[in-house]
Amino acid sequence: MLVDADLHIHSHYSKAVSRTMVFPVIAENARLKGLGIVGTGDILNPKWEKELLKYGKEVDEGTYEVKGVRFLLTAEIEDEKRVHHLLVFPNIEAVREMRTRIGNIESEGRPHVNLSAEEIAELAGELDVLIGPAHAFTPWTSLYKEYNSLKEAYGDAKIHFLELGLSADSEMADRIKAHHKLPYLSNSDAHSPMPHRLGREFNRFEIQEATFEEVRKAILGRGGRRIVLNAGLDPRLGKYHLTACSRCYTKYSLDEARALKWRCPRCGGRIKKGVRDRILELADTEERPKDRPPYLKLAPLAEIIAMALGKGVETKAVKIVWERFLKEFGSEIQVLVDIPIEALADVHEDVAKAIWAYRKGKLIVIPGGGGKYGEIKLPPEIMKARVDELESVDVEVPSEDVRPRQTTLFKFLRRVNCFKA
Repeated sequence: MLVDADLHIHSHYSKAVSRTMVFPVIAENARLKGLGIVGTGDILNPKWEKELLKYGKEVDEGTYEVKGVRFLLTAEIEDEKRVHHLLVFPNIEAVREMRTRIGNIESEGRPHVNLSAEEIAELAGELDVLIGPAHAFTPWTSLYKEYNSLKEAYGDAKIHFLELGLSADSEMADRIKAHHKLPYLSNSDAHSPMPHRLGREFNRFEIQEATFEEVRKAILGRGGRRIVLNAGLDPRLGKYHLTACSRCYTKYSLDEARALKWRCPRCGGRIKKGVRDRILELADTEERPKDRPPYLKLAPLAEIIAMALGKGVETKAVKIVWERFLKEFGSEIQVLVDIPIEALADVHEDVAKAIWAYRKGKLIVIPGGGGKYGEIKLPPEIMKARVDELESVDVEVPSEDVRPRQTTLFKFLRRVNCFKA
C-alpha cells in the first residue's frame, strides 16, 4: 500500500506555532490533505505526550491513531551549536529515556541541549531512534550552516536519513556524494494545521501498514518497503534559495556577496548565503544514485487555486473552489498528484491547467532569497490552451543555471550605485 506521510511538525508548545496545533485539529486537516501518517513533533515535551495519550489510541508499538490518522513519535532537537536534528522514536519508552538523559524540557516543544550533534546521534543509536539532520541546508539552524560535511558533524555516529527542507530538492542534495548513501525525507516543519502548511512537503511510502516499524523499514530500504516519492515546494520558492539581502531582498552572486563582506550596499542589511550557493560550495559530483525516488515539485492546492483565479489565498472565492475539489476527490494530495487532469478540469478548468503546469514543471519561477519566498507565474500559453491541447503547447520556461552568473566587481558596483564611472 502507498501511504503519504509528513514526519516533521510542531505542537503549540513550540515558539511561533499556532495555538490550534492540537491533535484533533491536526488529524482533521491531515485527512483533508490526504496524509495517512503524521509525526507528532515535540514528543520530548511531557505535556505534549500527555495530550497524545489523551486523544490517541496506541495501535502498534510507536504508533498512535487520532481520528483515523496514524501518528509516529517524532521530535526536533537543537544541539549546542543551534543545529537541528529530527528524531523518530520506536516507542514511548525510548522517548522517556531520552528525555531523562537530556534533562528538563518542560517549557519548550523544541528543546535546546548542551550536546554535540555526534553525542545526540550516539544517544539515538543507543535507544534505537532514527535520526537525521533537519532541513539540512537552511542558513539559520541547519547542519550545513555550521559544518562542511556529515562526518564533521556526526563523526562516527550513525544517521539514517537527511531532511531536505523547503529550499532544496533531491537533485540539489545529490550534488554532495556523501548523501548518496542516505534516503531523503521531505517534511513540512508545519507551525499551523492549515492544509497549505501541513503536508506542504510529504513522503510517499510503499509499506504494508501505517506503523512505525513499516516506516522504519521503508526509510532503511528493507523488506521491499521503500520511499517511492518525495514531494514538496520547488526549491526556488524557498525563502533562502538564492543569496540575498535579508532586509531589502536584493539578490547577489556569491562572489558579489563576498566582495561586499556580506553587507548590502543598498540598505546596509545583512546578506544571507543562499541554499543553492551553499550546496555549490560543497558540491563534489554530478552523478545521482540510480535508486533515488523522484522529487515532485508542488505547491499547496489553495495557493495554486489563488494563482489561477488571481485572488488572495484566504479569500472566499479560493475556499469555495478548494472545497469543490476536496468534495469531488477526497484530499489535496489526490488532486495535486494522482487525479487525471481531464477529471480536474470538470471541476475547474483553469485550476486544472495550473496543476498540469506544476506536474510538468512548466512554470515561470522568480526565486526567493534573504528570507522572502519566491514567486510563480503561469505561462499565458498554458492558460489560453484547451486542456486536451496542453501536451502540444510549446512553452519556453526560463531555466535557472546551477552555476551563478558572475559579473565583474566593477560592473556590479556600478549597478548598485556605489560609485559612478
